[in-house]
Amino acid sequence: MDQSHAEIARFLETVHPYDSLSADELKQVAGRFLSEVIEAESEIYAVGDPLPGLYLIMDGSVQVLDAAGTVVSQLSPRNSFGERGLLRDGRAVTQARTTDRSRLLILPTAEFKRLMADHAAFQRFFTRGRASDARRNDMSMQRVSELMSHPPITCGPLDSVRVAAQRMAERHVSSLGVVENDRLLGIVTTRDLTTQVLSQGLDPDQTQVSAIMTADPIGLPGEALGSDVLHLMVERRVGHLPVVKGDMLIGMITQTDLTRFQAISSALLVREISSASTVEDMRTITARIPQLLVQLVGGNNAHEVVTRLITDIADTVTRRLIMLAEKELGPPPVPYVWLACGSQGRQEQTGVSDQDNCIFIDDSVTEEDMDWFNKLALFVSHNLDACGYYFCPGDMMATNPKWCQPVHVWRSYFRDWIHKPDPMAQMLSSVMFDLRPICGASSLFQDLQSETLENASKNSIFVAHMITNSLKHAPPLGLLRGFATVRSGEHRNHIDMKHNGVVPVVDLGRVYALQGRLPPVNTRARLVAAEAAGIISGAGAKDLIAAYDLIAEMRLRNQASQVRSGKKPDNFLAPYDFGDFERSHLRDAFVVVRTMQSALGHGRSAPI
Repeated sequence: MDQSHAEIARFLETVHPYDSLSADELKQVAGRFLSEVIEAESEIYAVGDPLPGLYLIMDGSVQVLDAAGTVVSQLSPRNSFGERGLLRDGRAVTQARTTDRSRLLILPTAEFKRLMADHAAFQRFFTRGRASDARRNDMSMQRVSELMSHPPITCGPLDSVRVAAQRMAERHVSSLGVVENDRLLGIVTTRDLTTQVLSQGLDPDQTQVSAIMTADPIGLPGEALGSDVLHLMVERRVGHLPVVKGDMLIGMITQTDLTRFQAISSALLVREISSASTVEDMRTITARIPQLLVQLVGGNNAHEVVTRLITDIADTVTRRLIMLAEKELGPPPVPYVWLACGSQGRQEQTGVSDQDNCIFIDDSVTEEDMDWFNKLALFVSHNLDACGYYFCPGDMMATNPKWCQPVHVWRSYFRDWIHKPDPMAQMLSSVMFDLRPICGASSLFQDLQSETLENASKNSIFVAHMITNSLKHAPPLGLLRGFATVRSGEHRNHIDMKHNGVVPVVDLGRVYALQGRLPPVNTRARLVAAEAAGIISGAGAKDLIAAYDLIAEMRLRNQASQVRSGKKPDNFLAPYDFGDFERSHLRDAFVVVRTMQSALGHGRSAPI
């Protein structure tokens, strides 16, 4: 293997799904890649062009645009593009152009198709938004419990029709379960109110629900499939079906639920946001994210796919707001780049996310110019909040003048944090090591990122402080194979799946990236890259990745369950609501994280 192919192989080891290939296969694939350097602001291909293969960004950044010229994705190193056209007729269905000088790797079409045929992991990755998602989003194959969108709203058989009507209006539903002593007796709908009360001239205050309800309605268990719902609705000519457990009502599924399920996808939301003309339009669109979360989790998508798709929406909202701001404020006086940090920076957003962002400005900026950037920050940040991305409690936002500065000021920040690693510096650097460009001249950041990683990794005192800081969030392990749950308040007997679940792994991944000067920002990608670079052993990496996958997926499943119950998703999970099997595996995952923390604290690369 010549030097260029060896370099490509090392790079591929840090990129999913190539990291799933055997060493021999990876070596062979690396030799098949073509490499091309393309200058900034250059077209890579246009809609309808024949594609030479699958593109993979090794360095630089690329914008993907639709046929109308609207930016639909801003890609960075380790991102692939062009697969949509390859999976169709071999011709591009989008436009692609560089935003910075970029080194692109091209996997020839024949090799791409061979890998798709021979490797299931490769196929799953590149069809996750297409044929496989079509199957997952086929409601006929979904469980009924994944389709219903509300907890059951009920009334009693002796309640008046007026009470029932008022309850439907207040809760914005078109049916009620009629329940007595937790037992389902019947169902009453808005159609019943019209056909059996209003049209018959009955007094709604004197007529009881039991007189107009459909008694002993057929119900479906939560384990039934969407196809069962469709068949029953067609056969019985009904638009509402109760979901039952024995004779107990646990939910209601309607034609509206089925329509909502079919109408939502991440690609659709991205497309709608890209063309939204007002903030109110965007807010309406982002309000559908919780249902998208339910759909993605219900489709058994991997957690890194779910969080990536949800983060893509946040990225699109941010870019659209920046475009609207520039339309209002005029063109920027000097180049700049808007960056995300925190979960958005790591592409790990879930159903509940705040905003963490900052602006790097070209050093040619003047004091007068800064007013433009301050107005930009206010416009974007306040409207992100309006769209559901609430303000950062720690004020890590571009609206804080400290985080809206020229590049030379940012360089001084990182230099000071590295050479004076006090607790505040550790906290700030932890956040800022997760930066990812969202919009603008990403070259303003990339050189500084490489420089900062190199300087920080060479400073043993700084690294030691980062390690100490990473051990502050402990997994929630109690005595005697139990969990250390919250002791009081509304979350009593719950565990915080963010701060005590995923954050300890996020912190470990950040330290590994620092030690190895690894550019990935995503936590799972950092763990994979750390194994490839020998920062952690193969066995330790595999255990930690498996533990992280379990913790992250249980967090998402819990949030999806909360949404289906009509609640706002949060990060608190009640472990004792789960069975022994799942509880045991969750605790084992936390033990792995604790063990890897201990190994890091004692200077070992893997548990002994």
